[in-house]
Amino acid sequence: MKKIFGVALLMCLFTPVAFGQKAEQHNNAEFKTLTDRYFAAWNSLNPDNASPLYAKDADLVFYDIAPLKYTGWAEYDKGVRNVLGGFESLKLTPNNDLKVTRRGNVVWTTVTFHLSAKQKSGGQLETDGRHTAIWEKRSGKWLIVHEHFSAPLPG
Repeated sequence: MKKIFGVALLMCLFTPVAFGQKAEQHNNAEFKTLTDRYFAAWNSLNPDNASPLYAKDADLVFYDIAPLKYTGWAEYDKGVRNVLGGFESLKLTPNNDLKVTRRGNVVWTTVTFHLSAKQKSGGQLETDGRHTAIWEKRSGKWLIVHEHFSAPLPG
């Protein structure tokens, strides 16, 4: 009887840890895939490819490097087309530091990345940056409801 009680106690102590680790690993894998899709979509220089990843509420706020802020997907789509129109090529490469934090149907992800771009004017742009996205699960699909791009000040 002591042996059964001991096994049951061990299972009670370690099972939540194991399930928690599996859930975290699943979240990380799922959001690694979403993050890779996100960067690939923007690398295409076509906001239509990124659009399915975003919620379309008119009052959502998205912070980008330029300009300072977009309100709603329609404004973001229009503005970013102007910015991307100045590039011949764009390569955003996420680093291997993705962090995923989940609270119910809301997740926030953070990752650093490298940007390499060729401007139509002939200039080359190389910089590192940071990206934070807040995702909300809506109708079974994860959508970005807020994001924040930033780059360190030149030092």
